[in-house]
Amino acid sequence: MIRVGVNLLWLRPGLVGGSEEYLARQLAPLADVAPELDVTLFATPATRAAHPELADRLVVVAPPLPITSRPSRVAAESTWLARQARRRRLDLIHHGGGTVPAVTGCDAVVLTVHDLQYLAFPEFFSTTRRRYLAATMPRSIARAQAVCVPSRFVADTIVDAFGTTRSKLFVVPHGLPAVPVHATPAGDLRGRLGLTTSFPEQFVVYPAITHPHKNHVTLLEALARTPGIGLVLLGGAGRAEDDVHGAIERLGLADRVARPGRVSDADRDGCYRAALATAFPSRYEGFGAPVIEAMDVGCPVLAADATALPEVVGDGGWLLPPTDIEAWADALATLRDDAAGRQRWAAAGRSRAARFPGAVSARALVAAYRSVLP
Repeated sequence: MIRVGVNLLWLRPGLVGGSEEYLARQLAPLADVAPELDVTLFATPATRAAHPELADRLVVVAPPLPITSRPSRVAAESTWLARQARRRRLDLIHHGGGTVPAVTGCDAVVLTVHDLQYLAFPEFFSTTRRRYLAATMPRSIARAQAVCVPSRFVADTIVDAFGTTRSKLFVVPHGLPAVPVHATPAGDLRGRLGLTTSFPEQFVVYPAITHPHKNHVTLLEALARTPGIGLVLLGGAGRAEDDVHGAIERLGLADRVARPGRVSDADRDGCYRAALATAFPSRYEGFGAPVIEAMDVGCPVLAADATALPEVVGDGGWLLPPTDIEAWADALATLRDDAAGRQRWAAAGRSRAARFPGAVSARALVAAYRSVLP
């Protein structure tokens, strides 16, 4: 058996965005695609509770003390986690949160880097966070023998930024869950999401935390120019929450924008099924998992033609300049009025999503693991 440890101490359920589901979906099938691996996850009790699909299939070990901040997590990684790696005689350790601690306790190191957004949009990060990433990211990438990334786009940015050898980079794409979600029926959805009777029957959905790079305001501006449809915003509050709330008020969209927040997978997929489209105008994505989730259930996708999204969406969705308000408004109006066009985009999306089963992601991760072993 090959003893593998996976560091998930950085994962805060519901707060870290798509990287949470990304790691969970590629780790869950490991026992099926690589039974020779003996995998131990090092994670908080909150992560264990949020992802029973991991706890049911893999050993999960929690630290003895709560992790309440980034400093406490960094300290736990270089002390408690390093001791665990040595005591359990791990053959390799996989750090899933983008950085490698100063002390690893294991010679063979695999690292997952989700993106390098801090280099592209430094204004979206605090000074402290930028300094931390500037100090730790290059060292972490150099320390790891294999670096997993969700897309070719991220691989290219790492090579351009740090001169990293391509042979140590492994594209491990996001995967869809192995067990299909039972979507909330359309008849129950409006009540589940708290949609008022005045909310439009036709709507689009945007599943994203309100972080600056998610570019919610462009979508709101486009919606204001497209009468007759509503917008359902899924996800929690991020650093651009005040800007999003202000735009809704300024544009008079309070009756046309619903904000149920973070919802269950069943309600999310029910929302996809009921929507005209999923709109995804994000200015920066290392992958963009919601677009394949939406395409998988037959929801047409409008996405920004930026960063990794064209690579992921391919010919399965409609790509638009991320900040071109008129283009987004025109696309929304077209989908509102063209039922046949919606069916064509739905079919194209399903075909595209079929390329991203969870087992493909898991097998790519196993290839990275094997590359660092004798």
